[in-house]
Amino acid sequence: MNRSPRTLSKEVRHLHHALIDLVGMMNRPQRDTTLIREAGISLDRALFPLLVGVERKGPIGVGELADGVGRNYTTVSRQVAKLESLGLVARRTSRSDQRVCEATITAKGRAMTNALDAARERIASILLADWSKKDLQDLARLMQRFADDLLAKRT
Repeated sequence: MNRSPRTLSKEVRHLHHALIDLVGMMNRPQRDTTLIREAGISLDRALFPLLVGVERKGPIGVGELADGVGRNYTTVSRQVAKLESLGLVARRTSRSDQRVCEATITAKGRAMTNALDAARERIASILLADWSKKDLQDLARLMQRFADDLLAKRT
């Protein structure tokens, strides 16, 4: 699918603006606080993205988890230790690389992420109530494609 540089530039600019808006919204502490409250759980807001990251991508090395949330290794290692002390994750040595400490979700942690998922769905259902099923499917498919392409080409 060939596009003129001018058209592509306009589309990329619009995409960039939308991504800035989305990232800004996703990074707002109030968003996490609202989701935690809606889920009816008690969890420090700083631990929330780590717990979800471990559940979604685990077992995951602490370094990889730190990269994924944009925090330094030392901070994330300390926060994963806190999640472990709460019984939400377990740490173990990686089976493929003995130098790597991995975090895995526990049953208690999965119950918490399930509550977060249900809360996220309740909140999203209000926001997306006027969207057609096809529009939602297209959005999810295209966002995943974009994310996959970004991850495949990252340097």
